[in-house]
Amino acid sequence: MNDAAPFSIHALELGPMENFVYLIEDRASGRAAVVDPAWDVPEVLALADRHGVRITDILLTHSHHDHINGIDAVLQTHDAQLHLLKDEAQFWGSYLDIPTLHHGGDRISLGDTEIEVLHTPGHTPGSACYRIGDQLITGDTLFVYGCGRCDLRGGDPEQMFHTLKDMERKLPDNTVILPGHNYAVQSTSTLKEQREGNPFMHFDDPGRFLHYRMFYHDKHRDGPYGPVCKGHEMPADEV
Repeated sequence: MNDAAPFSIHALELGPMENFVYLIEDRASGRAAVVDPAWDVPEVLALADRHGVRITDILLTHSHHDHINGIDAVLQTHDAQLHLLKDEAQFWGSYLDIPTLHHGGDRISLGDTEIEVLHTPGHTPGSACYRIGDQLITGDTLFVYGCGRCDLRGGDPEQMFHTLKDMERKLPDNTVILPGHNYAVQSTSTLKEQREGNPFMHFDDPGRFLHYRMFYHDKHRDGPYGPVCKGHEMPADEV
């Protein structure tokens, strides 16, 4: 990241599911937003203390337990505003009295730092990614060389197919992917690397994508995930 940027993004890997929790620091104001607080909130608070920032905002990529189980602990120590997409709040059915609800395309101002909210359904109906400069916090939508499951409540593989196609079409190659879990041979990547090596971004047919996501991938591919050459996702006769 360019040191001249108004923000820094710090990451912690926490919990039994290798979650990444991110802290977005606005340098000018000393404000910070924590993304998907979970598992070890004291570590998150200690990270904020080390950087001399105060947590004023909580951003949720989605509402699964492994991404939200630290919300209450953060709110006990910081008067923070909770942000999530309206579609996700309706799906989740919790915290409806306190959050700031967003739509895709909204922008959140964190001091001098502008955070763009992207609606990226597929893992859940209201899954969100957060774009800050050339960096994209992707939650369980896009992993490094993988993507989120679509067989949990609220998952929809056809939506995921179209979400990944939209991201591939609309975002520049140098976009830095900051995923919700550390499931790959590297913790971050670029969208260019994902276009080339992420098998979920190689499909042009939603039916083949659905079959690969729902029935083939988890039986034939083990972590940590590495790049897959286009055309080698699964045998041509699988569908």
